Parts: sequence; C-alpha cells; structure tokens
Amino acid sequence: MENAYARAVREDGNPAAVHMIEEVFEVTDRNWRGIGPSQPRPRTPRRGRQCLDRWDQAYAILTIPRLGLRIPVAEGISKPNVLNKGYAGHYPDTAQPGQAGNFALAGHRNTHGEPFRYINRLREGDRIEVETRAAGYTYVVDRTLPQTAPRDGGVIRDVPRSLVHPRYGYSDPGYYLTLTTCTPEYTSKYRLVVWGKLAFMRPR
Repeated sequence: MENAYARAVREDGNPAAVHMIEEVFEVTDRNWRGIGPSQPRPRTPRRGRQCLDRWDQAYAILTIPRLGLRIPVAEGISKPNVLNKGYAGHYPDTAQPGQAGNFALAGHRNTHGEPFRYINRLREGDRIEVETRAAGYTYVVDRTLPQTAPRDGGVIRDVPRSLVHPRYGYSDPGYYLTLTTCTPEYTSKYRLVVWGKLAFMRPR
C-alpha cells in the first residue's frame, strides 16, 4: 500500500504571516459548526514573501522560536490544496499532536510561504511548539537526517527510522514529531528530516 510520504511525492521557509491563534480557531470552529463560510483575510505582506489569505483549513499552529516561525497546520499533504497555500501539512495516517506515535508534517522549502526553508538550522534541544484547541504541546528537537530519498517512508512511521539510512532514527515507541522538506534548496531531489520528542503538554 502506498504510504503518505510516497503520496506526497506522487502528487507531486521566511514564514508566512499569521494571525493570532484565537482568530484561526474562531474561523475554523465557525466552519465546523456550520455557522457560515470563513471570509478571506486581507493579505499582510512581509518582506515581499507570499502570505496566506484564508485560514479555514487550520486546526493547529506550529511555532519554532529559533526560526521566528509561526504558521498554521492543515490536514493533508496535497500541494494545491494545502502546501501551496503556505500551510504545514499533516501526513494522513500519522499521529495527531500529543498522541503516541509520530506527528509528521511536510512544508515547502522555497516558494509558497516557504515555511520550512530554515529547518536545517535547528539544533538538538530547540523547542517546537504545537497549539490546538485542546492543548499546547512542546516538542524538543532530537535528531536531524540531512538528506534521504523522497520515498523514504520510514521517516514518518510511528517509530521513525530511515529505510535508506538505517542508522538514523529510533527503535522504541514514543511521542515523536517529524518535519520534512525538500533539499537542497530550489530542488526536490532529496528530503531533509528533523525529529523531535514530546517534552510536555499544557491543557487549554
């Protein structure tokens, strides 16, 4: 069966400006309850980068303090429907934030808001925050796989381990976060992978 990582290939980083998380969740909640469609938000250009103007797909916010990054997370990894709109996309069939397993995200390295352009600068111990309507979750960067094949589906398994470079990854179940993007910049030849582990959670 084709895994989520392979589907992303087949369908084949200065961050997008974002609004406050309460506004994002207000719009999303309005859609869930059927009150009415979300309205387009005015664009807020920032240093000439492309910005999002709709927020109805967001169900979480990803914040990486080291990179000054704060972007919405949407379900799925479709380019036209998710990634090309500047979202970080959640790989289907992987864990949700705070759940046991692997909460895996994809994002563009260049163009379309390029949310993951600088994830290569992340270092062990850096914090990655994920906020949902239910809670806030803090993951801590643990390991990086600088380069692997686009179809290396092992990196987003519940217990992530590269199938191409088996010395990169984990052996024990846990609460993992995975960020994936293209590398080198301006190409889609390989994938860069950053892994983190859940440190703590805060109910909202």
